Amino acid sequence: MQLVVGRIGRAHGIRGDVFVEVRTDEPELRLGPGAVLLTDPAAVGPLTVESGKVHSGRLLIRFAGIKDRTAAETLRNTMLIAEVDPEERPEEEDEYYDHQLIGLDVVLTDGTLIGELTEVVHLPYQDLLTVTRPDGTEVLVPFVQQIVPVVDLAEQRCVITPPPGLVDESEAAVDGGPEHDR
Repeated sequence: MQLVVGRIGRAHGIRGDVFVEVRTDEPELRLGPGAVLLTDPAAVGPLTVESGKVHSGRLLIRFAGIKDRTAAETLRNTMLIAEVDPEERPEEEDEYYDHQLIGLDVVLTDGTLIGELTEVVHLPYQDLLTVTRPDGTEVLVPFVQQIVPVVDLAEQRCVITPPPGLVDESEAAVDGGPEHDR
């Protein structure tokens, strides 16, 4: 199974280093020295991580064979892909790979079917689960413990406790804003 673990950003310096936007919870494992990564576009890779460090709060990587800024700039916007055993699980008990979540039934605590989990959207501060309802509409559910208390891979379901209005818009509380509070 293939997982996207990063996206190459701009070059840094003159020795071929590039900033990488990390898209994995395990960068030391997936993007560490010696890691061989497939790429999208495929013609660019595979790439082998020669070295890496954190610089100004961002991951800076040097790939084998990329020796100057010009070569590094040709890699910009390339997606980095790791080959992962489909049975492998993240180290933390409450963490999941996207492929383990996609396809799960999303239900309320009383068992009411909301839809199917079709995508995991990774944002800088929080992940969102895209749930496609039986009628084809989509609902974005914040992937936080308070709203998604149970992920049961054995039962192929994800239990949610959404706040009013998240799943059913008719339950949403409408705030008239400060000008209506008089």
